[in-house]
Amino acid sequence: MDPPVYAHFPSFRKNVTPRLESSPGSAATIFASMATLFTRIIEGEIPGRFVWRDDRAVAFMTIAPIKPGHVLVAPIEEIDHWLDAPADLRNHLMDVAAAIGTAQMKAFRPARIGVIIAGLEVPHLHIHVIPVETEQDLNFANADQSVTAEALDETMRKLRTALADKTDAVAP
Repeated sequence: MDPPVYAHFPSFRKNVTPRLESSPGSAATIFASMATLFTRIIEGEIPGRFVWRDDRAVAFMTIAPIKPGHVLVAPIEEIDHWLDAPADLRNHLMDVAAAIGTAQMKAFRPARIGVIIAGLEVPHLHIHVIPVETEQDLNFANADQSVTAEALDETMRKLRTALADKTDAVAP
């Protein structure tokens, strides 16, 4: 049985779960120990379109891109909030985001590359790396909920090609 949606939110895990964990086998205990959606993608349980993988981080296409080329950079380790990550991991994630951004500039030629660390939708630290033309392009309301698998595959191929000189990029 899948947990209710609210069980995946950090506020539930942080504020409600400890109060309910006093009873062994409680739903809160079970929910708190479940892997996040991103962990399930990273581990291959759910398919993902990866453009980067190393021993600490991955980068994969989002299924609802704000702009073509929108990628998520996440640690392999399940960390909820970016402030909870050790400094060396935060630095590594930003280095990966910079490599992805450089590839996005090459593949899509946008005006800029924007980054967002919001962390509200999935309790697993992730950096949105987005090719943008204007600040309005950094609005999640612009996410394309109906992007085709073919469009995502083509975008992934472009990024992999642009990342071909990076040793940790996933091979095309």
